[in-house]
Amino acid sequence: MSTAHLLDPELARLPELIPGFSFTAESLPDFREAQNQAITLNDPDAAGVIRSEVMVPRRDGGEVRALLYQPKTKARNQPGYLHIHGGGYIIGSPEGSDLMNLQIASTVGTVVLSVDYRLAPEHPVPAPLDDCYAGLAWLHGQAGELDIDPQRIAVGGESAGGGLAAALAIHARDLGEYPVCHQHLTYPMLDDRTGTADHPGDPLVGEFVWTRENNQFGWQSLLGGQPPGTPWVPARLENFSGLPSTWMFTAALDLFRDENISYAQSLMRAGVRTELELFSGACHGFQMLPGTRLGARYTQRHLEALGRGLA
Repeated sequence: MSTAHLLDPELARLPELIPGFSFTAESLPDFREAQNQAITLNDPDAAGVIRSEVMVPRRDGGEVRALLYQPKTKARNQPGYLHIHGGGYIIGSPEGSDLMNLQIASTVGTVVLSVDYRLAPEHPVPAPLDDCYAGLAWLHGQAGELDIDPQRIAVGGESAGGGLAAALAIHARDLGEYPVCHQHLTYPMLDDRTGTADHPGDPLVGEFVWTRENNQFGWQSLLGGQPPGTPWVPARLENFSGLPSTWMFTAALDLFRDENISYAQSLMRAGVRTELELFSGACHGFQMLPGTRLGARYTQRHLEALGRGLA
């Protein structure tokens, strides 16, 4: 059953421009290469931002590459934002989120660190979360040099990046080393059960961009045979108390819609200050279609909510 008639009219061309795709372990390298070749970085000077590449140390002795965005107009005790890119835990890079991170640094006036975490299935849990935690530790450790207020450091991301941000917020809470003031989650990938035979979900979601089959491949790659538990699978969390304030964005036709709503409800029940926003007529990755009013509205809401979260 097609759900194309439920798309916002602005997104009617999306199925044509982003046709369906699927993954195998053999096809992943070519898919990643094609995606990387399609990325064009934006002009940081035009945004009033300094963009640089940094290497973040991990506790195991390795390093994590990351892109650092600093507003040229530097304020004292400015906030910090750890960004985690999407891609189903199996594809993607910080460069793919360059435009939004430039806008965040420029508009919100925050330092942004976007981590190039190791990808599954070559690097299953705990590697991706370890890399993100290293980024959080680095932001706190560099707070003095970067003039960041360590009490105003947030984490966030889109899709799998949102899932890792939620996992990172749980991990940081449980370890108690580095405070996180806010989590900023755009249709995050939170639940390994979504799309299975036992949990197929609403048939009206998941037709476009990110399907049930892709979701199961992504989760199986991330878990690598490990039991699905927390913090890797945020939806399996039992105790939501003490997590940071949250902005949760989801879309009416997104495969993750119901797990996102359920997660936001669990946060609310635990007394966590939570905003839940849902766009009707939108699907996973709708912002990739340029020039739409819907995409512009998402960007505005995203930036405004992040500003509130970092206030």
